[in-house]
Amino acid sequence: MTQQYLIGETSVLLAQLQGAATDQAHMREAARLRREAEATPPLALGPVLVRAMALTEELCWESLDRGDVAAFARQCACGAELREFCVCAGLLADG
Repeated sequence: MTQQYLIGETSVLLAQLQGAATDQAHMREAARLRREAEATPPLALGPVLVRAMALTEELCWESLDRGDVAAFARQCACGAELREFCVCAGLLADG
């Protein structure tokens, strides 16, 4: 994968995560992670993506606690895409 692709795809996935957030604080955090990813060398994206996956998990749990099934489904989809991208790009060990 090219370096530009890694950064671009990360940015797209984080924008989707931002759109799946259900409150301003989580939207701001996703936006901050997106800006950080866009300014990070591609081979150093791992820690940013790990934090993005932690944010996704937090969003999912909060949606479950509220009983918001639609938000939970969107957030799970974002998390699955994010994880698959990380593994395929070699930015996260599969396991």
